[in-house]
Amino acid sequence: MTTGPRPAVGSIAVEATALEKQFNNVRAVDGIDLCVRRGQVFGVLGPNGAGKTTMLKMLATLLSIDGGSARIFGIDVAARPHEVRQLVGVTGQYASVDENLTGRENLVLFGRLLGLPRKGAAQTAEELLAAFGLADAADRQIKQFSGGMRRRLDLAASLISRPPLIFLDEPTTGLDPRTRGQMWDTIRQLVRDGATVLLTTQYLDEADQLADRIAVIDRGKKVAEGTPDELKASVGNSTLHVRLEDRTRTADAAALVARVLGEDPVLTPEAGGLNIALADANRAADVLIALRQAELGITTASVRQPSLDEVFLALTGHHTSDADQNEVAR
Repeated sequence: MTTGPRPAVGSIAVEATALEKQFNNVRAVDGIDLCVRRGQVFGVLGPNGAGKTTMLKMLATLLSIDGGSARIFGIDVAARPHEVRQLVGVTGQYASVDENLTGRENLVLFGRLLGLPRKGAAQTAEELLAAFGLADAADRQIKQFSGGMRRRLDLAASLISRPPLIFLDEPTTGLDPRTRGQMWDTIRQLVRDGATVLLTTQYLDEADQLADRIAVIDRGKKVAEGTPDELKASVGNSTLHVRLEDRTRTADAAALVARVLGEDPVLTPEAGGLNIALADANRAADVLIALRQAELGITTASVRQPSLDEVFLALTGHHTSDADQNEVAR
């Protein structure tokens, strides 16, 4: 397979400082700093409208930078965009392929547009079709592809030039669990083959499964960054989940827990329960004893590590599913 341009030697793939983007009176990206090391899967986690896609488009030279600066393998994005484009592959939220062409024809077309000779484009197309499990469907029109097959073909198209840095913007949106798992395996293989991946997602399990480090973005700002374990530890070493027999007494239980622990628990009233962050897992016994003494019956109780959803709720005051739909550049 053809090999893309080699980036300058260094350990940093993406470096952004005080990145800003404004549309009319809306600041979609508000002073974000990022540092992505080579060979990482770096996750950018946030709800719809958080600014993830806008930030990625700026780094990929698809949108101008209004404030701050960004470098890809040491190359200034604003000053030398053509060089940056030779080093990145971009897969958006929706497949950019031609539905009236076959899978093979799409990949050959992309290869030719990227300057490959006819024979080289055909060979690269065959290799990618095989690598992404699409060889049997290579001569079918894209309109006959399933959603997962389209996503795999779109990702394959972004790899024709073998870029050292790959931007994946919510690559598994709308896919069924089995196909999502296949995409995750593909992303892991890309990193094993030497690529660096910057992944935006609103799926907490996706960030947890794939990312070496995660930046949490909300309303255009970076509110936290760390490894998945570091982010989980930031809201407590353990979480006690309790579901009540009488869901109408959730508020009473929350007030009791606040008195026992001296802090307010995280409520999940839609499940008739409480998620309670614990600095010390031994305090779970104190909470359960207090609930029994107050005759607040429970149906289930479990102690586990905090989830990324609880991290996001603690950092922002809302769940990732509570999407602010006002991102301008999606």
